Amino acid sequence: MPVITLPDGSKREYPEALTVAQVAASIGAGLAKAALAGRVDGKLVDTSFLITADAALAIITDKDADGLEVIRHSTAHLLAYAVKDLFPEAQVTIGPVVENGFYYDFAYKRPFTPEDLLAIEKRMAELAKKDFPITREEWERDKAVEFFKGLGEHYKAELIAAIPADQAIGLYREGDFIDLCRGPHVPSTGKLKAFKLMKVAGAYWRGDSKNEQLQRIYGTAWAKKEELDAYLHMLEEAEKRDHRKLGKQLDLFHLQEEAPGLVFWHPHGWTVWQEIEQYMRAVYRDNGYQEVRCPQILDRSLWEKSGHWEHYKANMFTTESESRDYAVKPMNCPGHVQIFNDGLRSYKELPLRYGEFGSCHRNEPSGALHGVMRVRGFTQDDGHIFCTEDQIEAEVTAFNALVRKVYADFGFTEVAVKLALRPESRVGSDEVWDKAEDALRCGLKASGLEWEELPGEGAFYGPKIEFHIKDAIGRSWQCGTVQVDFSMPGRLGAEYVGEDNARHTPVMLHRAILGSLERFIGILIENHAGALPLWLSPVQAVVMSISEGQADYAQAVAEKLRKAGFRADCDLRNEKITYKIREHSLLKRPYLLVVGDKEKAEGLVAVRARGNQDLGQMSPDALLDRLLAEKSSRA
Repeated sequence: MPVITLPDGSKREYPEALTVAQVAASIGAGLAKAALAGRVDGKLVDTSFLITADAALAIITDKDADGLEVIRHSTAHLLAYAVKDLFPEAQVTIGPVVENGFYYDFAYKRPFTPEDLLAIEKRMAELAKKDFPITREEWERDKAVEFFKGLGEHYKAELIAAIPADQAIGLYREGDFIDLCRGPHVPSTGKLKAFKLMKVAGAYWRGDSKNEQLQRIYGTAWAKKEELDAYLHMLEEAEKRDHRKLGKQLDLFHLQEEAPGLVFWHPHGWTVWQEIEQYMRAVYRDNGYQEVRCPQILDRSLWEKSGHWEHYKANMFTTESESRDYAVKPMNCPGHVQIFNDGLRSYKELPLRYGEFGSCHRNEPSGALHGVMRVRGFTQDDGHIFCTEDQIEAEVTAFNALVRKVYADFGFTEVAVKLALRPESRVGSDEVWDKAEDALRCGLKASGLEWEELPGEGAFYGPKIEFHIKDAIGRSWQCGTVQVDFSMPGRLGAEYVGEDNARHTPVMLHRAILGSLERFIGILIENHAGALPLWLSPVQAVVMSISEGQADYAQAVAEKLRKAGFRADCDLRNEKITYKIREHSLLKRPYLLVVGDKEKAEGLVAVRARGNQDLGQMSPDALLDRLLAEKSSRA
């Protein structure tokens, strides 16, 4: 007589073993219809899973994150079914869930075309409407290998052959299609109603370039059509906002093949950079940081002591000179420890906060490079705090408040917090990691923040709090971090004299607010669709004359704005004013100021704000008041 404990703590007793689907039906017809899977004692299972003993059960529907995962996994199998139905000679390989969707890799004699994708998607919809039951079967391994070999599915047979012989093989059947999978899946294909195939890409079998190249079909799947439509709309918006396209259109930066993953900043782009750097420099100054600068290249021995050579060497650029090995720094922390070590420190100096706009280089794979978002050379708004254990909570709490204040100044008010915990490859004992993770939890609690925990996602030297900002079209970007490190200071010989006159090892907090300045500028460009707020715009106002007769007056207005600290251009070209307005509007200038004979005679300017807002005529002084207020508010 199983006793089922539901998420609300209530208990239900049943006279005999029953499935997840039967439990859902006993609760209500609506839940039975909505059930996609179950979570039994923490394990995600099919609705057909038989519960034979007392258990904790959660019924998974499309309102749950797990439900969406099951939908996407099941849609990947539906894709494979449709491909096999239309292209029987195609071989199926693997098809996992990825962010916002899924993919499936196929071996086929010719490339799939866009027309093929349309046909496959149409067939998927037809198969879904047939509402085939999706059922799980367990086979012996060798039987499964022979079965798939008989179907000509050699890749699938190879996958199954690698599974231990004593392990049952899970297969899922829907209609005429059967596939290897550990599941779970939705109860029937009719549950799959909102999906779209996105693109085809190349992929090597098992991710090894020495193996055969396969074709990877990507798709997206959602619980409801409205969610699918919203996602596709977001992708359209993202396409319009692509920072690479806008970077070229607005003459901010460029990249070229001779310097892969490295950015050429143009004058307008460097103006944006400098505004951000100077803002962050003031943040350093106002929050007790001392700015420092460290060398770009350090001897291998230092990277070995810090742990980077063992845990991060594959991502480091190395060089050699006079029989000595060096590495270009991928991060700034070992250098900051050297500054701390140069002299005897006292507990009275702690916490000691160093900040650096540190130029770093990481050997990212060429296929991962993406505009200024993923580069090989970047600058961090990096900082390190040397403190005692007793000071950790106060420092983390203060940083939590500071990072949210900075994001708000840049227009980001939705911030998600995540705690990344110990990875497999790490330095330090479990006791040290326990202490570090608990210290960050205490800082988050003291800040009154809610957070999500990410097992295995910490840095090799310590756990970290991650700050994820949400942009104007709903995308999330991880930017800031604060990390507790009990290991690196000791490995690099950092010490201070305590109140007891004994030597102690400081705790090191690694922290960044914006992260990579290159990436953050890319995020800003896409968030604002290139229309940066006034304080960040490379050109804040353009004064345009209607004819040659207003040239002197236009130049005088522009000069007045410049003397007040604004970046103002003057357009005196012999072009129609409508042409000038259109051109500067496409360049997304915040303010367009038009002067004709009437404005010159009356000492006024006709003001147009970005977004085709006609603000009418006003005096240059009134305009300045408006600009100063907007600039100071960072609106």
